[in-house]
Amino acid sequence: MQCTLPMMKKKFITLSITTNTSTMLLPIITYPNKLLKTVSSEVAMFDTQLHTFLDNMYETMISSNGIGLAAIQVAMPIRALILCIPDEEGNQELSNVLEIINPVIENTIGKMTYQEGCLSVPGFYEDIERYETLTLRYHNRHGIECTLQADDLLSIAIQHEMDHLDGKLFIDRLSYSRRKKFEKEYKKVLKEKK
Repeated sequence: MQCTLPMMKKKFITLSITTNTSTMLLPIITYPNKLLKTVSSEVAMFDTQLHTFLDNMYETMISSNGIGLAAIQVAMPIRALILCIPDEEGNQELSNVLEIINPVIENTIGKMTYQEGCLSVPGFYEDIERYETLTLRYHNRHGIECTLQADDLLSIAIQHEMDHLDGKLFIDRLSYSRRKKFEKEYKKVLKEKK
């Protein structure tokens, strides 16, 4: 479906990726890496470099047992994310992958709480409140403007990954006391890994 995106302050970035025919796994950056606080820039070029990058993101997400991945999580500060919600049997089929570029959320309805985790904050899960239903405007890998209605887990995953594009993690949505508890537990885990 064709639609137009609302006017936004434009900020573009050029991808600098070596194009090759095979996919590769990308390193996922983890908290507290400051790059995760970066506000990502809009994608302007929908070319083979972007396509290769999206393919690599998919392979990285699947190999890490994730259902979503934002470009900034693999150190590329562009407004792109991928999602692959498992089906009823728990399979993540390639045909169900959503490649979402330059997304804009509108028409939100309701609230729900869901226990979230993140590939950039491994091993930690917290209950986060999100919109239950939303309408999403975005571009696909070819630059075609699309509209998507999302609810439940898909809505939550979209909001979680879009937070990354704005330099936020799910832990940033915690109350002060829950955030302090998380910081203490996370420091303990990091110390044990050394």
